[in-house]
Amino acid sequence: MPGVSFVFVGKMKEAHFAAAFAEYMKRLGGYTKCELREIPEQRLGERPSEREIAAALAREAREIERAIPRGAYVCALCVEGEECSSERLAERLAALDARGAGRVCFIVGGSFGLDAALKRRADLRLSMSRMTFPHHLARVMLAEQVYRAFTINAGARYHK
Repeated sequence: MPGVSFVFVGKMKEAHFAAAFAEYMKRLGGYTKCELREIPEQRLGERPSEREIAAALAREAREIERAIPRGAYVCALCVEGEECSSERLAERLAALDARGAGRVCFIVGGSFGLDAALKRRADLRLSMSRMTFPHHLARVMLAEQVYRAFTINAGARYHK
């Protein structure tokens, strides 16, 4: 199976989210090589203008691009992305493995999301749900779903 990279904007501050994410990274390590890259979130004022937000997202996008491993299949998490089941995510990862993809890179933006050009550049735009989640919780949920996909493909008993 391909290696997995997670590129996140911002640092996880809440210990319980960080611990949960670390647990899934540990579990994923039994199936593939994983890495986490966190880039700083751009600071904005209390009520930023659309222009200020766009400029901050563009700066973050440049840092994200540098963090994406060369040749990786890029999956950007965004609200307008495709929703899929755990089984469908497992199928996608298996198909990438069959194609010889060496690495899948999942990107989660900060509180204002991701730059539009970065989303267009992604190989897949994926949505966790039409609901809104805190970004740090979304990171944990993503790691769990990637782990679940690997267990599905391995025929392990984790997925019910």
